[in-house]
Amino acid sequence: MIQEPETDKLVQKIGSKYALCIVASKRAKQIAEQEQKSDYIPASMKKPLSLAADEIYAGKVVAVDD
Repeated sequence: MIQEPETDKLVQKIGSKYALCIVASKRAKQIAEQEQKSDYIPASMKKPLSLAADEIYAGKVVAVDD
């Protein structure tokens, strides 16, 4: 469960809880795949979902309608 940033703040950035779930899970999957590469060194000890939440809150990741 994401504790920081608060889920409500993330929903405001993305638009809906459903979209937040999709965007965060896709980004977390990308981060996890990067961590599996032998040449990738994680910048922090946070889990991929927490890193994805931080990126969403910082505006580095946004939802795009397909």
